[in-house]
Amino acid sequence: MGRKQARAGKHIHFCIACMIFLMGCGHLGELNTGPEEREARHYLLNGHKLLVQGDYEGALNENQNVLSLAGGTLQVDEVLFNTGLIYAHPGNPKKDYGKSLHFFRKLVTDHPQSPLAEQAKAWIGVIEENSKLTQTIDRLNRMIEESKRIDLEIEQKKREKAK
Repeated sequence: MGRKQARAGKHIHFCIACMIFLMGCGHLGELNTGPEEREARHYLLNGHKLLVQGDYEGALNENQNVLSLAGGTLQVDEVLFNTGLIYAHPGNPKKDYGKSLHFFRKLVTDHPQSPLAEQAKAWIGVIEENSKLTQTIDRLNRMIEESKRIDLEIEQKKREKAK
């Protein structure tokens, strides 16, 4: 009962000190980046925010701003991914799966080592599968319409024979 506390408090203080140090190092890393990279990061974050808010045109513009910085060499893979995502977004009234595929494919071919390349490949697969299914649905709908037309013609011929 009267014993000293078994160092648990010291471990907690040490963990808190490590967390503070690591968080501080993250901010130091930001200080070491160039102004173009910080500006690009700002545009990317703003683009994410606009996408969440449903401002697809604004999000596209923010991604274009990143490409205009320093000859478009900063975070190009992320811009390509975000642009593909914006064009594929179901809430986007101007969605364009063809453009989306273009940006995802460009990311995969131009930046195969990017951590976003695998996600882009998954999106390519989903969009291509969606396109195939849409074509199948359209073909089946045309077949149904043709079948209805033929049924009407048959019914009409039966009525004419019955007269």
